[in-house]
Amino acid sequence: MSLAAPSSAQNFSPAASTMFRETQQQPNDLARYMYLLKETPKLPKADQQLGLQMFASVENELGLYNEALFDFPLKSHIPADASLPTPTDWTSTDAVDAITSMARDRRLVMVNEAHHDAHTRLLTLALLPRLRALGFDYLAIEALSDKDTQLMQRGYAIEDSGTQYLHEPTYGEIVRTAIRLGYILVPYDVDASSQTDRESRQADNLYRRTFARDPHAKVLVHAGYAHIDKARGRLGNTQPMAARLQKLSGIEPLSIDQTRFREQIPSEDDAYRQLVRAFPSSGPIVLISRTTGKPWSDNPDAYDMNVLLPAGTHRFGERGLHRPTSNVHSSDRDHLMLPDPIVRLRPDWLAQESDRAPYPIRSSLCKVTFPCVIDAHVFDEPDTAVAADRYAFMQGDVVSKLYLRPGRYRLRAWGLNGQTLTTQTITVERH
Repeated sequence: MSLAAPSSAQNFSPAASTMFRETQQQPNDLARYMYLLKETPKLPKADQQLGLQMFASVENELGLYNEALFDFPLKSHIPADASLPTPTDWTSTDAVDAITSMARDRRLVMVNEAHHDAHTRLLTLALLPRLRALGFDYLAIEALSDKDTQLMQRGYAIEDSGTQYLHEPTYGEIVRTAIRLGYILVPYDVDASSQTDRESRQADNLYRRTFARDPHAKVLVHAGYAHIDKARGRLGNTQPMAARLQKLSGIEPLSIDQTRFREQIPSEDDAYRQLVRAFPSSGPIVLISRTTGKPWSDNPDAYDMNVLLPAGTHRFGERGLHRPTSNVHSSDRDHLMLPDPIVRLRPDWLAQESDRAPYPIRSSLCKVTFPCVIDAHVFDEPDTAVAADRYAFMQGDVVSKLYLRPGRYRLRAWGLNGQTLTTQTITVERH
């Protein structure tokens, strides 16, 4: 399946347009979750895929990463006669190292993501310091808005800095890190009447704000799905944003796809599983031809390489999917310290970042109000800042973990109406 993030003015059916509009009008991410949980099943069959994409994206923003993959599996349809790489002809290498090496003589690098899968944001986060050292000075981010004129001075994103995708902690960390490293942030997305209009105007914005203004610019673009393609195909007859930008600038992008081969929950013996079995890794990899030394791309006209992310080993915990049992009060037993709380596991990639440490949390932070969200804010940042990590509890008697870098944080539990339930200050030590 090929997707681009929905734009609020695109031509949806009346039912989908109503749901899109109502979702945007909800007061917070938790309210969006509850609205979509209720309304998505009511959509006509033709609109179900859009509804599930929106629902999974909100789960992603609430830290419910495993649930997002389960609810929107986004399966790739690989031709039955497709030939996949094998270790006989290909070898794996660290994706960050490989991309950095290939970017040395390039001026435009484009990385895509799946909007409901924050794992696909780690590659851009890891590339930021490496490409900055090569002279890359602009970071163009699809989720940013023109409206936040104080972003660069403030140093971190807030809830109104862009689309709701930006509320997810890893996306927020991309913004913090880029500003700290000295990148100029470039918003470029638009509300468009059609996919063709959107791709064209995105490219125009990018060109006007980077290469047209600065003849020596070196630009890293973080975009969704097929926007990074250099040829038609995944968006039908629509020319993708990257292809149009190449024509405008005369600069061919180094385009990197992470969405074509991805983990599914529940897992299937699909092309992704076959590849990660053949090329096991603990981090993102690209495959390099033993003959030519070039990276593997299943669609070289559209993008230069496929990045494979490692499969997780932990799933939902001992009692299945994380769904609300009620949306108001629950008999919260955590404060009684009764045995055997429900354990909600989070995905491996959170723990695999070497500078993050697990910090245990309990649903007792919510008192007796569910669902509720636990935000961990950098201590000096306000409640409106994008959290360093967050997790949504849907019921009482549950334990889980946040994953935080060393420092001081303010934990805030808040409910469906946005009201603060509890706050506390914590310190995460270096481990």
